[in-house]
Amino acid sequence: MHFSPEIEERLERLQEKYEAMGQDMTSYLDGLLYADFLTYWDYIHLDTLLSLQNPKTPFPDEEIFIIYHQITELYFKLALHECKQISEAQLLTVEFFTARLKRINRYFEALTQSFEIMVDGMEKEQFLKFRMSLLPASGFQSGQYRMIEIFATDFINLVAKDKREELRGATINEQFEYLYWKFGATELSTGKKTLTLKQFEKKYAKTFIDLAKANILLNFNALFIRFKNNGESTIALENELKQLDINVNVNWPLSHYKSAVRYLNREPEEIKATGGTNWQKYLPPRFQKRIFYPGLWSELEVEEWGKGWVEKVLKDI
Repeated sequence: MHFSPEIEERLERLQEKYEAMGQDMTSYLDGLLYADFLTYWDYIHLDTLLSLQNPKTPFPDEEIFIIYHQITELYFKLALHECKQISEAQLLTVEFFTARLKRINRYFEALTQSFEIMVDGMEKEQFLKFRMSLLPASGFQSGQYRMIEIFATDFINLVAKDKREELRGATINEQFEYLYWKFGATELSTGKKTLTLKQFEKKYAKTFIDLAKANILLNFNALFIRFKNNGESTIALENELKQLDINVNVNWPLSHYKSAVRYLNREPEEIKATGGTNWQKYLPPRFQKRIFYPGLWSELEVEEWGKGWVEKVLKDI
């Protein structure tokens, strides 16, 4: 039996590869000979994936709630995959940076566009019943989302707006105590931390602080400023950074705000259905003024941050 030149060339390359590693190519060929062909369902672990939905109540719409949040976390994982490529690149270029930001923006745009599943895709009566069985768990406790924020900007920009100037020269540990999202999970009547927040901090506090320290010079804002100071053309990069700001800090929280208004109305006693998060003050962008890249926006745009979007959301409900 004669092999084609293409097959012979590849066999020679394989022989060189395994010899360089001190391995016997014949043994690997035996493994290839006896191995089964790969299937789609095995490759993506489909059976396992479809077994991960375990509702706590008999209400059918709870399964929608679970699956959508699982999909969301997978998109966050995709975004973090790009974040790590940017921060860990040995020779980062503006072009590579911009291309990865485009990917992250696509992930968030897909999430935002799909949020109608949460806004109109469940019966309110079912939601208000099954949601009470999930306390104190809350989407607020998404660690991946907080990691994306840390990769995206200087840590000080995540501090509650009324504390930013005071803590601008503080350490990461000191700033961590005043992150904006902590004030979205305090009890309305006492101002104490909710169980939701206590659980979240216990699991992720060290991870967040370590990540912030590791990215002081490698977060997106710091990297952008470095390129800008080096005199490189950053127009396309600036556009993607601004779009990321809008996607993460305006469109995404407003999708949640629209859902909260739809299902929870605006009655204080119903806030308990979110695990205790004060969503009325926490979600609207105009209250928190969380902006990853304040230097890319005009004073008026910063002042009016998210205001028009919130008014439109309320009008559309």
